[in-house]
Amino acid sequence: MILLGLAGAAALPLYPQAPRDSMPPDSTRAPRLGTLEVRVTRGTESALRVPVRVARVDSLGFRGAQLQNGLDESLGRIPGIYAANRFNPSLDQRLVIRGAGARANFGVRGLKILIDGIPQTLPDGQSQLTNLDLGFIDRAEVLLGSASALYGNAAGGVIAFGSAIPTEPWSARVRVTAGRFGTTRLSGQTSLAQGPWSARVTLTRYQSDGSRQQSATENRQLSLGINRVVGGEWLVRGRYFYANSPQAENPGALTLAELNRNPDSAAAANILRGADKAVRQHQLGLTLSRATVGGATLEATVFGLLRDLENPLATAPPGPAGATVGTFSAIDRAVAGARIVAGWPLGGGAGRLTVGTDAQLMRDDRENWRARAGVPVDTVTADQRETVSELGPFANLRWSLTDRLLVTGAGRYDRVRFRVRDRFLGDGIDQSGIRTMNAASGSLAASLTLGREAAWFASLASAFETPTTTELVNQANGTIGFNTGLGPQRSVTVETGLRTTGPVAATVTVFRTGVRDALVQAREQDGRAYFENAARLTVRGAEAGVEWRASGWASLQASYTHSDARFTTYRSKNGAVTDTLDGNQVPGVPRHTFRGVAEFLIGPVTLEWDQQIVSRFVTDDRNTLAVPGWEAGVTAVRAQLQVSSGRTAIRPFVAVNNLWDRRYVAAANVNGFGGRVFEPAPGRWAFAGVEVGIR
Repeated sequence: MILLGLAGAAALPLYPQAPRDSMPPDSTRAPRLGTLEVRVTRGTESALRVPVRVARVDSLGFRGAQLQNGLDESLGRIPGIYAANRFNPSLDQRLVIRGAGARANFGVRGLKILIDGIPQTLPDGQSQLTNLDLGFIDRAEVLLGSASALYGNAAGGVIAFGSAIPTEPWSARVRVTAGRFGTTRLSGQTSLAQGPWSARVTLTRYQSDGSRQQSATENRQLSLGINRVVGGEWLVRGRYFYANSPQAENPGALTLAELNRNPDSAAAANILRGADKAVRQHQLGLTLSRATVGGATLEATVFGLLRDLENPLATAPPGPAGATVGTFSAIDRAVAGARIVAGWPLGGGAGRLTVGTDAQLMRDDRENWRARAGVPVDTVTADQRETVSELGPFANLRWSLTDRLLVTGAGRYDRVRFRVRDRFLGDGIDQSGIRTMNAASGSLAASLTLGREAAWFASLASAFETPTTTELVNQANGTIGFNTGLGPQRSVTVETGLRTTGPVAATVTVFRTGVRDALVQAREQDGRAYFENAARLTVRGAEAGVEWRASGWASLQASYTHSDARFTTYRSKNGAVTDTLDGNQVPGVPRHTFRGVAEFLIGPVTLEWDQQIVSRFVTDDRNTLAVPGWEAGVTAVRAQLQVSSGRTAIRPFVAVNNLWDRRYVAAANVNGFGGRVFEPAPGRWAFAGVEVGIR
């Protein structure tokens, strides 16, 4: 029982609902839980008393009448998170937490991502969502704001996805979805529990022609979890993730003229040069956990990752190039890592000390060729081995000064070492090199409970973020090796807020983040971005969320985020002159976002109305181009019917996204060259499916 409590501990925060695996097969309603705990803060604490801004999405947030192919469907409901669906399968969605992650033009930047405690964030701070199958996930816990004192590099926020440990002898479900743009998704899962053993395996295949030219994709995923309880106090968890995406075409961003003429088109260079991506990835992790009756805990994890990437780019290679001549980039990646975290109660239970260490080592063999229409030719333009190592010990102390007042403090020191060995010596220059970046991070937080259903909290925390290897090797002069002038950015966040539980669960937070030596994209050309530490910036904001649930027949969730992100000091070279961009808005960060979801339960039918509004935001540092706001917003409607017979539950569903067929821009390619910044969303599109579950 102790181990089940440790493994199943989950964060509240805004939407306290039960895991799907704890519900009978004919249930669509989400009962409240009496006690929930938070673990994303690298400890366990009552959700009400957590002294920082946290949030949670449970299994129903991932498994309703949704396509299950994007985090905008679920995480976009949390105030403080901007999840922009770029509708570009080659680049991943853009996730932004309080400005962190806004500069990412592919992958995820500035945020720490974990699946069942296994990092998806590499030691250089770059994250990929390749292993994330939303059919395998049961919850997501989110820590908003600077968190490097606990998680190290690129922890401007933390998103921890988790899967439940099966408790029933056997269960299975199959889910089939089909919709517009030739979209199909087939997923099957089976779970079992027998004595001390339990296991879950999920298989998924997704395919789509895409809503634009040059945007077809195919993806296959396998997620396997095996668990064993040993001796009553130990839990062993094994995880294996496999992903194979043989196709993920890149349509690129559009200019304003192209957007107005045909928003479904793709950039001409991306078509002619066959911009695409093929990925094969394996990840294996093993976690050993122990929780004693006295409250001592130990958790140790080892993991490894192998990734093969073949990436035809629209980027023109060095030297003369025609319309169809681009760059073919191949990366052979291997990653290994470990972490150990131990905790002890102090002062008769009034306090708790947690200490731990994270370590990762990554090796990339990177080769670039000239390519014609996406097919590599014999001319090699780069050949180098890049290695990155990270070591970060940390400590976290929690102390209840009184029954109502909780104080926590954390500190960490990170050492990130980059090394490149140049194996392309045809130019007569060896551009091998080593870069070491160190950072100390800290946090201090407090919470004060105000009765049984309310608490005030405040925190001060720092974060740092190194350039990724891709950002380090992209140099404006066209050479390879590392950009020796590029270093880490550092930030400090102060926040305060109030949260309530009960019939109406609400949270309100205000914050300020200051960033120095900000990593900004100096320019972008033909899909390749060049970065520099050119600015100081400040992000001020407010976040508000509320959930109301009416005794089983209706619920309402609403979230609002205000972000004022501006460059405090920014000098940008523009040819022979230097432009002063002080006071300009930071691109890619909307000033206002709103999400409202109303759900109605009418017998076996669940109806959902989902309204999203995103305000105007700029797309470049000079603030010359902007994405228009969504006016009254974009509407999605969903319906699900549940029919049960014995141990079988059948759930047909249908959904319509962009119900009113609005023309809007979903995201932006920040600082795109030649005004190529707009990433349009599709018009009205519907899909339908059915899920069959057996227990």
